[in-house]
Amino acid sequence: MGLLSLLTEFNELVPSLAVGGTVRDFLLGEEPADLDFVTPLTPEETVALLPKGSYPFAKYGSFHLVYKGIPIDLTCLRIEGEYNDSRHPSFLRFGVSLEADSWRRDFTINALYLDKDGNVYDFHQGLADLKNGLLRFIGSPDVRIKEDPLRIMRAERFAKRLNLAYEAKTGQAIKDLQGLLSKLNPDKIKMERSKE
Repeated sequence: MGLLSLLTEFNELVPSLAVGGTVRDFLLGEEPADLDFVTPLTPEETVALLPKGSYPFAKYGSFHLVYKGIPIDLTCLRIEGEYNDSRHPSFLRFGVSLEADSWRRDFTINALYLDKDGNVYDFHQGLADLKNGLLRFIGSPDVRIKEDPLRIMRAERFAKRLNLAYEAKTGQAIKDLQGLLSKLNPDKIKMERSKE
């Protein structure tokens, strides 16, 4: 089933859009490796619409479900507070706009949203970066890496897989902050490397 057809059907269950790598890969003409959707609903509203199941991260607005045999990760639109431990935000606020949600994403090319009618929503010039072969952090690269140093490894993976060059500030921050990787849980690093 094509992505737009799937989105159309899934919207009969939960109002949603595709986001991130799902949209990026779709626009590149590739089969998306993962299906990531977002919904404007709150976690409580989302649970009420989903089939009965175990959703252990529902209070964080994060759901993993299988729809017609297809695994989907569904997240409620949200903004996040500061990251005090390099992995977890201090607070979450749900029911925000697409643009507000986009600011919590890592790279411009991963902050693209696609609705069931094929409309793309781009708040950070992600389409231009994708066309020009650039990998760029949203906002300050230093801040984004300090929030979650695993983003260094994600940047390296995306640059290699998609044949992208680092935007200047992004490249410099990745070089300067490599030492932060030593603070990460080795299991997190192993998990990220398994995606290469």
